[in-house]
Amino acid sequence: MLTDQDFALEREHMVREQLIDRNISDPRVLDAMRRVPRHAFVPDNLQFAAYRDRPLPIGHEQTISQPYIVALMLELLQLSGHEIILEIGTGSGYQTALLAELGAFVYSLERNLDLAERAGERLADLGYHNVEVLPGDGSQGLADMAPFDAIIVSACSPSIPGPLRAQMRDNGRMAIPVGSMESQYLERVWRTGDTWHIERLIPVMFVPLFGRYGFTGR
Repeated sequence: MLTDQDFALEREHMVREQLIDRNISDPRVLDAMRRVPRHAFVPDNLQFAAYRDRPLPIGHEQTISQPYIVALMLELLQLSGHEIILEIGTGSGYQTALLAELGAFVYSLERNLDLAERAGERLADLGYHNVEVLPGDGSQGLADMAPFDAIIVSACSPSIPGPLRAQMRDNGRMAIPVGSMESQYLERVWRTGDTWHIERLIPVMFVPLFGRYGFTGR
């Protein structure tokens, strides 16, 4: 059985070999990845694999993303610690915890009620009080709490949802996977006044974003 010290050593190994060696350089992101216990956000029978270079299933056909992809998306947001953040797709709550370490407050939307409830309880148990997990259609965002300094989307959308663009603050940033079920790219979006700049980055593979402005059929 792995101990807390074992997990801490595995986290350090993850940061050095999966992140730093792949040019993740934001010191705040690296420090957060060192602090947040990824093993606490995966099923008990998968804790032994929590710090491996791979996504892991968390139930309900959802996954916790590969550590490198999480770190890359966080780095794209360029968080300084003062931001109000919208997360689409709470999942297990792991990325939510990282966002809570890096920003001022996090609103996190999760379509699956069971995942939302479990993630909220887990985050509270770990002492994250600058987070609110809400059930809802993430493709519509959270207009009542907009605008947001940063938006991060943990599911692939066929295009960038219009409501999410509209809910970005001037100079706000968004990281989102865009494409089809078979072919997706990570995109960075930033807003300057009424102009949205879009940069296509690397191929990725995420679960689909279902909702009014995402994929239909569920």
